[in-house]
Amino acid sequence: MLKVSRSGYYKWRASEASEQCKRKELLTECIKRHFHDSDEIYGSPRIHNELVKEGWIVSERTVGLIMREQGLHSCMARKFRVMTTDSNHDMPIAPNVLQQDFASNEAE
Repeated sequence: MLKVSRSGYYKWRASEASEQCKRKELLTECIKRHFHDSDEIYGSPRIHNELVKEGWIVSERTVGLIMREQGLHSCMARKFRVMTTDSNHDMPIAPNVLQQDFASNEAE
């Protein structure tokens, strides 16, 4: 089906993982540890900063890609703040330069 020899397949299965794969697995474990230690609040920028403090040389983009592969996303909810119009302010009111009167004398 895949046109791979039987011996080639078993040789591939018996081979060790590359240095790059080993490094990525170790990095993934560190990212998961920092993510869970932060109560799943930290995103890729903060986890990247923590990894740099530990001595890792890795980009923020790589951290974000690994987090996405592992299904890790920050669950930080913003505090609800009421946004209303402040009519009782001390700011000067702009003059009515056009002198437009929008009051109607007749009902439509």
